[in-house]
Amino acid sequence: MSVGEHPVTIPAASPGAGPVSDAPQGPVSAVLSWIERKPQAALGAFLALHFAVWTALPALLYANLPLDLIEALIYGRQWQLGYDKLPPLPWWLVEIAHRLFGVDAAYYALAQASVVIAFALVFATARPLVGAVGALFAVLIIDGMHYFQYTAVKFNHDVIQLPFWALAGYALLAALTRGRLRHWALLGVAFGGALWAKYFVVILAVPYVLFVLLDPRARRALATPGPWLALIVALIVTAPHLIWLYQTDFLPFAYASHRATAVRGWFDHVLHPAAFAASQVFFLLPSLFIAGALFWPKQKSAPLPLVGRGWGRGSRGKVASVDDPTSPPDPPPLPPPQGGREIDSFERRIVTLLAFGPGLAMIALTAVSGRGAVAMWGYPLWLFIGLWIVMVARSSFDADRIGRVVAAWAAVFVIFIGVFVADYAVLPFIDHRYRAVLFPGDALGASLTQRFHDATGVPLRYVIGTMWDGGNLAHYSPDQPQVLIDGAPARAPWIDLADLRKNGAVVVWTQGDPAKLPAQFANVAADATIGAPFDLPMRGGPGAVHVGWAILKPK
Repeated sequence: MSVGEHPVTIPAASPGAGPVSDAPQGPVSAVLSWIERKPQAALGAFLALHFAVWTALPALLYANLPLDLIEALIYGRQWQLGYDKLPPLPWWLVEIAHRLFGVDAAYYALAQASVVIAFALVFATARPLVGAVGALFAVLIIDGMHYFQYTAVKFNHDVIQLPFWALAGYALLAALTRGRLRHWALLGVAFGGALWAKYFVVILAVPYVLFVLLDPRARRALATPGPWLALIVALIVTAPHLIWLYQTDFLPFAYASHRATAVRGWFDHVLHPAAFAASQVFFLLPSLFIAGALFWPKQKSAPLPLVGRGWGRGSRGKVASVDDPTSPPDPPPLPPPQGGREIDSFERRIVTLLAFGPGLAMIALTAVSGRGAVAMWGYPLWLFIGLWIVMVARSSFDADRIGRVVAAWAAVFVIFIGVFVADYAVLPFIDHRYRAVLFPGDALGASLTQRFHDATGVPLRYVIGTMWDGGNLAHYSPDQPQVLIDGAPARAPWIDLADLRKNGAVVVWTQGDPAKLPAQFANVAADATIGAPFDLPMRGGPGAVHVGWAILKPK
């Protein structure tokens, strides 16, 4: 029987179900019983644990902010409606966290807040369909992907997409099945926010629009105000940024096109989508391991009664007909899940869209364009695959099944923690590989700020350097100067070059000859006085950073 033939239902214990036996429970059994009885509270505990662990780990092990956060601190303080690379929302949020808290841990907490909000929205989407325990399983399954753990600690445009994409899935399902205008408006908010987060929202929009156009039942919504309200709300939310894009001749898209690799031939239209799909399957393996607990071991069905002598083979060796009145009755349908209900075919189609639509759209776009796709773009693509797996699993959610799922998730969770700790606390002393989060940014900021003070007697207002070198100096300097990115006024149009020359600047570089001013800075700092190069030790393991610097004195 295919998934689309009959409603899918998943049994679970009732909310008031107690232990099967009055015998004393061990701690593990007590926890499983608590999860079975109070899955919402279990979700809250899971979200709190996830937030605490993945906020604390980078706060403890990252000696220096990663590039994405250094970049955010350069851009965010300018409060522009747009920038030369990407939309501004995550950079604004980092700047808000910087002003409110002023500690690096706040940025890691911001990342985990995005993740747990997305998880909560996935739970809210799943609960009416598969019950509270099934919805908890849907979240635990997707938590097996490194997108939500290991790499989500670096708050950036990929991470901030997560709550908006999750909200879009919740709103679309509710809008198409309930038809209420507030859900359509919420869908517009989700798409609008997703555009402020990253232009990747097109990969979300295309499959959603195609579904509404092609699915017979979904297409009926076009005759109602709902979809048009969603479009209007999305346009209102995004209007300021859309106007900025038009006024700047769509500057970020030109930047992205300039950096994109050229198509080498027809084979790129095959190799690139295949490589991207393979990377996503690989990243999904831990999630599939967790989901495997829903399918193995197979649930044992209760034995069917043997009714009459005609069941099985009779004395003449004939097989009983299904129409034989002496054949046993069909087994009763599975009862609806706790807090859930039967899932109809339309809802199953929507869940399948949420689970696979964006991923297939990304693969199709890569195949058509032939351009390479970055594996990390998969962040928001699989938010609802856990729900889809729970929907098709048809497993009962008894204490034994809960225990298997939780144990599988816990194993993956602990492995990710162990790998993270090893990567940043142990391996730097073994593999001697450069890690940006061990960069001596604090020493760089203190040293060059002091040298500028000694040479000029005035505060450091400006830095000329790359995003990484200049950004580290600016962030860790007590003077908090602005950065002329790459020495290119076009990349930092908010900087007045006349004011820069009036107040002076530090030029910094860590690549190339530390005793020679890089050519890219010559146009704005040709008369800068080059200082004696010096080295700064990395903040973990062996190695040092060779620092070249120069002072552009105030005029």
